[in-house]
Amino acid sequence: MKLGYSTWGMPTVPIDTSIPHLAELGFDGIELTVIPRFTTELSTLDSAERKRIAGLLEAHNLTLCAIAGHTSLMAMDSEEHAENMSRLKETVELAVDLAQGNHLAPVNTTSGGKPEAWESQKQLLAERTGKLVSYAQSRGVTIAIEPHIGVIIDTPEKVLELLDLVGSPNLKVNFDISHFDIVGIPTEESVAALAPHSAHTHVKDQRGLAPDFEFLIPGEGDFDYVTYLKAMQAHGYDGFITAEVSFMVQGRDDYDPLAAATLSYETLSRAFVKAGIDRQR
Repeated sequence: MKLGYSTWGMPTVPIDTSIPHLAELGFDGIELTVIPRFTTELSTLDSAERKRIAGLLEAHNLTLCAIAGHTSLMAMDSEEHAENMSRLKETVELAVDLAQGNHLAPVNTTSGGKPEAWESQKQLLAERTGKLVSYAQSRGVTIAIEPHIGVIIDTPEKVLELLDLVGSPNLKVNFDISHFDIVGIPTEESVAALAPHSAHTHVKDQRGLAPDFEFLIPGEGDFDYVTYLKAMQAHGYDGFITAEVSFMVQGRDDYDPLAAATLSYETLSRAFVKAGIDRQR
């Protein structure tokens, strides 16, 4: 396994700053966030900027471990849905443009929708997801769907059913264990269910149980990363463990995105050592 960092925690930080900072800390990879309000928002990444980012990644020996393109698949307005699908397909094209040799980063997205709509809308979700995945497969890209508290796929069982309904090797999971930890699902249970199907991961820290919970920077809480890493390895996962800092944390008056990355690296690199897992650097 390797250690990555998501620029989700760096919405206002220029890519010229984030890439060197993460490389200097010792991260092995970076997840590039391209949603609105970010300095790397998708529409700003013309051909020249894509080439420049590829050059920065190469110069700093960082793998593009994923692209965070989180855009709802469950918009009920037809025009809005068409715009969302177009955006996700363009994010797939970004993964192609930023390919590093034979490695193409997975495109991560959440589903949107509401948990209570699962039974009535799961076929619609599967149909829409299938169309996106078919397009991604034609370009050699994997879609990694993220189960998330408060959306239509919010449990391991739902995401596994979605994988079965779509039935494509190019649909995997972006496994963020925090969304299961805050509802009391034990680490071993969620890891055993989802690690074998995961193309990418997120880790945060967290405190409390939903609805009375808060997301934290890795190292601020008491999540047992050592047990988590050992479980991920035991269940066959060999990809990136990627730190993500939530919007909840970013709302703090004193939030420092570079300091958050530093604390995340110190916490997770130490957990790798304690778990006895050599990063595949």
